[in-house]
Amino acid sequence: MKLNTFQKTALVTVFATLFLIFVGGLVRSAGAGLGCPDWPKCFGTWIPPTHAGDLPDSFDPSQFNATKMWIEYINRLIGVVIGLLIIATTLLSLRYRKTKPIITLSSVATLLLVIFQGWLGGQVVRSALDEWLITLHMLLAMVIVNLLIFVTFKAFSDQLSLELTKDVRKLLLIITSVMLAAALIQMGIGTQVREAIDAVVKANPDLPRAQWLEKVGFIDHLHRSTSWSLLILGVYFFSFINKFKLPITLRKTGYGVFLVIILQVLLGVGLAYMGMPAAFQVLHLTFAAVLVCGLMLMLYLVIHTRALDIEA
Repeated sequence: MKLNTFQKTALVTVFATLFLIFVGGLVRSAGAGLGCPDWPKCFGTWIPPTHAGDLPDSFDPSQFNATKMWIEYINRLIGVVIGLLIIATTLLSLRYRKTKPIITLSSVATLLLVIFQGWLGGQVVRSALDEWLITLHMLLAMVIVNLLIFVTFKAFSDQLSLELTKDVRKLLLIITSVMLAAALIQMGIGTQVREAIDAVVKANPDLPRAQWLEKVGFIDHLHRSTSWSLLILGVYFFSFINKFKLPITLRKTGYGVFLVIILQVLLGVGLAYMGMPAAFQVLHLTFAAVLVCGLMLMLYLVIHTRALDIEA
């Protein structure tokens, strides 16, 4: 399949945005959100200082932590790159303004959301990492990446020829929609768990990581319990894919979704019973985003599929 410039740029932007979500999880897990205590500069300069002695007089040297500063500063630099990629995507989308105006309109909406996201990132720093603002920042990132997936899919849709029997298409549409709803609910509960952990750490800064979840209470138990529903749905989804002869694009996407569900369950078990490893936290957040994106893509594919009026 030969890709035009817009398709290539849109694909790169989607993967780069997912990578930024991963880096954002790394920042949060490392406690580096205030590695640069001001915004948009870092310790009052555009290029971070290398030593505490280089700080402007208005900053307390005790605030300086080189590792955390560079983690946060790199996160910001990647954010700038993403912004440039989305500007490029928006400009290139103008080629579709007459043939597929939804692509251009959605690209412009994405750009506006990214501008707002940049402003919101500054508010997160100025609020000294207010939990609900961090959650809003994360959820808005999910909206942005899924809007990018929609834009990318629409650009590829004419090159996709998918067919399913009417009954199979209807069932697959229902299953995918229910799984997407379950994944979004899980993500919502997960953000509450993360906020609760942040509150626990602030109240008990010397508490070992292995004891964080013990202090969270009900919301963590709810998150674990509801994860079983997503796993059960995933197993049924996997068996459905194997039972019917789906087009290769749908089958591969479905297998990818099921694999991510299994990885998420394993990571969740690791977080609960292996003392909250920081790496698991980052991966759990990242794969939660990947799962929602995969299900959204699956939903777009099923909706795009042509229904054949024959028996399965």
